[in-house]
Amino acid sequence: MRHGGKILVDQLKIQGVKRVFCVPGESYLAALDGLYESGIETIVGRQEGGVVMMAEAHGKLTGTPGVAFVTRGPGATNASAGVHVAFQDSTPMILFVGQVASDQRDREAFQEVDCRKMYAPLAKWAAEIDRIERIPEYVSRAFHVAVSGRPGPVVLSLPEDMLSATADVLDALPANPARQMVCDEVVGEVIDRLKSAQRPFVIVGGSTWSAEAAHNLGDFAAALGLPVATSFRCQDYLNNRHPNYVGDVAIAPNPALTEQARNSDCLLVLGARLGEMTSSGYSLFDVPNPKQGLIHIHADADEIGRVYRPELGLACRAADFLARAVGLTEGMAQQSPTVARKSYEAWQEPSATPGAVKMEQVIHHLSQALAEDAIITNGAGNYAAWLHRYFSYKSYRTQLAPTSGSMGYGLPAAVAAKLNHPDREVVCLAGDGCFQMTMQEFGTAFQYGAKIIVIVVNNGVYGTIRMHQQRDYPDRPSATTMLNPNFAAFAICYGCNGEVVTETQDFEAAFARAQSSETSTIIELRTDPAAVSPRTPIA
Repeated sequence: MRHGGKILVDQLKIQGVKRVFCVPGESYLAALDGLYESGIETIVGRQEGGVVMMAEAHGKLTGTPGVAFVTRGPGATNASAGVHVAFQDSTPMILFVGQVASDQRDREAFQEVDCRKMYAPLAKWAAEIDRIERIPEYVSRAFHVAVSGRPGPVVLSLPEDMLSATADVLDALPANPARQMVCDEVVGEVIDRLKSAQRPFVIVGGSTWSAEAAHNLGDFAAALGLPVATSFRCQDYLNNRHPNYVGDVAIAPNPALTEQARNSDCLLVLGARLGEMTSSGYSLFDVPNPKQGLIHIHADADEIGRVYRPELGLACRAADFLARAVGLTEGMAQQSPTVARKSYEAWQEPSATPGAVKMEQVIHHLSQALAEDAIITNGAGNYAAWLHRYFSYKSYRTQLAPTSGSMGYGLPAAVAAKLNHPDREVVCLAGDGCFQMTMQEFGTAFQYGAKIIVIVVNNGVYGTIRMHQQRDYPDRPSATTMLNPNFAAFAICYGCNGEVVTETQDFEAAFARAQSSETSTIIELRTDPAAVSPRTPIA
């Protein structure tokens, strides 16, 4: 006989879970008891939104579901931000939410929220386990759903009395998701279409990738002479120094790259969704019939044809396609798209922006000073535009950023990254507004000895919104200014290092000190609010 919390945690162990993230709550005390002496590391965060973002980043890094626990009501609603990230980023994740006792349901009991209705549009599957005997079944299904097809988040609600009850039940076996297969004949057809095209173009992205797939992508592109661009925040899917890498098709892309995509006669979209960011607001390709001759390969058949009708659609994982494709193109003479590559290299040349701290120079130094396997995280804001344009990503899964555009993601992601890879450098880049969304999770990094470097770009404004205001309502700023604390002093309060940089030339030494420090560091960059974009000053 085991209580429900113990049965639940035993299922997690069977599924290979080694670490969970949580904010504790009285609604799932039995699950917390189940974690005691379970061997599963329990990371206690400061706020549910940050905790679930940690679990999402864990899922991105490992390809297996990140797991988080939160309490009902406020905990569940706070957690929704991280669930939305996992959904839009196609990241496998499982969120367990403590719930009111089943005999109090539908009375609007203390902190009661109907998680099934609330999370239905935000998750791949949202359910409530109402019988203790079905815990193994529900958990097994959750692990299957989270990783199958297009991966994503699952939310399971846990009534308090169900968890505290006892039962004698059989455990589930480890999840065994359906395998997606692809045959040489279809892959050969894709290759033939690309070979016969005059202006082929490739966009890669999505989830279900691996380091091996990234390596295969480079070989495949070289064999056919394909220019490869990445979708929003997937720039680490191909070594940016590879001669076939030509940049990212995302927010404010290289105009020459945009034109190349628009004028291509065979467009291979590999693993990515053709959403708003990848299609420049659905303006890059005609809806619903793109003139480029679209080949769309995605793990979920429902994504193919969602907006754009393909000439050839293939439901399989990008990694599986590439494993076959490199075999069929092996031995071909390597080629590189010279013009597109030179355009990318020219785009990498720093363009001066206003202020004493030049973000283009800061990012250029980071790209040179960090190890090739260093992990860079960020949330949302115009500060990230410099990172996306000037940083050279050199290996797979060194970029952790939300394609959902969620502020506050960078710091929790950095904590998760350092816990997963304690031997690698982890740097979080955050704007002043972005950082303050989840800055309390710096305490989580401190508690668990996760040594990270946080670079806070402090210009005193919500830069992205301010930029849009200036474009649409010139010289009428409204609700976009902030009075900020001394972020460096915040780090010192935790016994960590903090520095303020007000001149570009001081950054290199400050960053070197952060790298050699034994504790985490916050480097606060005081930047000019006029510098809201790598290309355009606020005026």
